[in-house]
Amino acid sequence: MVHIFSPPRRQMKTTRLAVSTLTLAMTLTLAGCASAPPPNGMMNQAQSQLQAARDADAASYDPIDFGAAQDKFQQAQNAMAKRDYDEAAQLADESRADAELARAKARLAAARSQIQSKTAANQQLREQIDQSLADQQQQDQTQASGLPQQQQSMDMPAPASSALGEPIPQGQGFQTYPQNPNPDQPAPASSTDQGGHP
Repeated sequence: MVHIFSPPRRQMKTTRLAVSTLTLAMTLTLAGCASAPPPNGMMNQAQSQLQAARDADAASYDPIDFGAAQDKFQQAQNAMAKRDYDEAAQLADESRADAELARAKARLAAARSQIQSKTAANQQLREQIDQSLADQQQQDQTQASGLPQQQQSMDMPAPASSALGEPIPQGQGFQTYPQNPNPDQPAPASSTDQGGHP
């Protein structure tokens, strides 16, 4: 007599279910890898923002954010090499954002530095002007102390010709026509008379 043993039905169902689940998981994994393309565009954006931050001297003005951007970009490159495109895309986007922040902070710091240097230059010019004015006043006072007392007055004296004096005697002032030596004869008409008479 020969007995044939058949595996229990329960075990077969479990084995089939395990094989089906494993097949489905592998299919999804392969489909997930195939559907996520490499994030080349995001990597290029992150790299260009890093270069812009470098050009803005972010390494000097904001080394923390700039260093974080560089680290994340390096991690994104490592994820690309491992073909982990989702992680690479996320790290590239974070690197781009950190680089933009570092660039903005660097530009702000550079503008503040320029304002401070121009303010210092303006202050220096003001001090030079004030010193020049003080020197000029001192020089004016020194010159004034060497003059006679009459010339030291601050008011300017009137010219001698404007001082009121005695009236000019008749016949010695300005005349518009020649004098007539004979008072009985009328004076001849002058060709230079422009008194408005015809």
